[in-house]
Amino acid sequence: MAITMGEKIKIILRRRNMTISDLSVTLGQSRQNLTNKITRDNFSEKELNEIADKLNCEFIGNFKMKDTNEII
Repeated sequence: MAITMGEKIKIILRRRNMTISDLSVTLGQSRQNLTNKITRDNFSEKELNEIADKLNCEFIGNFKMKDTNEII
């Protein structure tokens, strides 16, 4: 079973010794709003890039065409 983006964010938070509250402050949004997004696993690519930046990470989002192996 694939791990969700929300779960990945939680893992990184633990490794960075941060809480969802810490991240929400750096993103300028409420803890409740961020918690809801993590629970629903509902993020735009822009939001994932912002979260990655605040967590000192790089977000890499790609599609790979199965027939040509082209990465877009």
